[in-house]
Amino acid sequence: MKAHLLYRDRDSDMQGELRARYPYRNYEMPKLVRNEDELTQDLELKTLFRAMAGDDDFLYQVSRQAVLSGLQDDIETILYRQAVLKDCLRNEAFVRTIYDLAVEAIERQRRRWLSLSSSYPSTILYEAGELLRIYTDVLGKLLAVANEHAHTFESDGFTTFFRMLKAELTDDYFAEIRTRLRELKFRGGVLVSAELGRGNQCTNYVLRYSPHGKPRWIEWIFSRQPAAYTYRLADRDEAGARALSEMRHRGINLVANAAAQSADHMLNFFATLRTELAFYLGCMNLHRQLAQRSAAVCYPAPVAPGSREHSCVGLRDACLVLTLNREVIGNEMEADGKSLVIITGANQGGKSTFLRGIGLAQLMMQCGMFVAAESFRADICRHLFTHYRREEDATMTSGKFDEELKRMSAIADTLKPDSLLLFNESFAATNEREGSEIARQIIRALLETRVKIFFVTHQYGFAHGLNGDAAGRVLFLRAERQPDGTRTYKLLPGEPLETSFGVDLYKEIFTGAEANTHHG
Repeated sequence: MKAHLLYRDRDSDMQGELRARYPYRNYEMPKLVRNEDELTQDLELKTLFRAMAGDDDFLYQVSRQAVLSGLQDDIETILYRQAVLKDCLRNEAFVRTIYDLAVEAIERQRRRWLSLSSSYPSTILYEAGELLRIYTDVLGKLLAVANEHAHTFESDGFTTFFRMLKAELTDDYFAEIRTRLRELKFRGGVLVSAELGRGNQCTNYVLRYSPHGKPRWIEWIFSRQPAAYTYRLADRDEAGARALSEMRHRGINLVANAAAQSADHMLNFFATLRTELAFYLGCMNLHRQLAQRSAAVCYPAPVAPGSREHSCVGLRDACLVLTLNREVIGNEMEADGKSLVIITGANQGGKSTFLRGIGLAQLMMQCGMFVAAESFRADICRHLFTHYRREEDATMTSGKFDEELKRMSAIADTLKPDSLLLFNESFAATNEREGSEIARQIIRALLETRVKIFFVTHQYGFAHGLNGDAAGRVLFLRAERQPDGTRTYKLLPGEPLETSFGVDLYKEIFTGAEANTHHG
């Protein structure tokens, strides 16, 4: 049985399945992308993951893996998940019921886990039988949900899933399982054949089928005794008892292993089902929180990599929406055919927020989620890098500008075509002239490698100089500022201005300081 709710033709390979099956192990999740720490810090991904997970660590890990590994998904997978997610949002209660059933199977298995560590075939067979009874019971509940609610689901993922359940979990299937589990109790004893090998040692143990089981007492009294040799152990023959026990273990060894493998197969199904549904539960949790804040969401339109399509209406930084107690202003952009977007304007105008919103929307789109926008369309990227301004190195090992260049070098070493780079005030740790020239040379080189770039900067020389170098491939956006200095947090098409709004900074620093002193 396969869930196939994240991929059309295969199960997910998220390592979160290990945490579902072996929760007591201290299993450290590996990094999913080389620059995971930078992405998490610059895009504030922990805020997103916490909103998806709530207090559930398993949901957190699955959300993290799904979002970061989405950069490897193709357009078909993205659209496939979007359809499944729409079904989940329309049938939230039923989806949570299915998830709870998968958790129930795993939790009931956990309570019996220690017994499975036994090396005795009889113990393994008994515990495997008990687990198969548990899983069969949960499968019956799962089939009941499918029979009652399957008609309310429309996506290919869920219709295929429910069709699989109905086809495989038939009445004959359950009857066969119950019959075989009764037989594996061996209430009539174990019938085993063997051959004599070298030194009269028994070999080739074979478990034989006994169709009649243990006869009733009256049948035993009046039945004709079989013509066979019988050996009875003395009451205190411990060595003989051990020998017979060893024969029994060898006889049922293959059956015990087969039963354990069947139980493991069912457990894998429930673990995979739980893992795949956990991603959609995280999406539902996030959707509910965004709806509570009246934030618009949409299903983005992914297009082929390298097509240079990028447009949005009402795009918001989802993490800011989750943390801010007031309305977040959305922004529009039409960057189709552009390889470079330069964002300038006054401080506190929404530039960094917009940049973070671009990165979050890209990640959310590529893992099959909705995005915090009224509409969003972009070509998918194979890698996403961030190069944000960092605080001064506290250890004084290297200067700030040197650290920026080292991070840029690390990005260049792994950079591939159709990647997306987000720069935020990069190369500003030196003087204007030097920083602008270095930034301009780096951007020129990147544009030749089919990379899409968003660059927030205050360096007028750098931004203005690119107007001629990248003619036709660059879009300029500028943070709007009213004549009285009021910020609207809207980004509008506009070439960079030479002014840095020094008066605003003066008022912010000195007037604000005087005001604080006065009120203090």
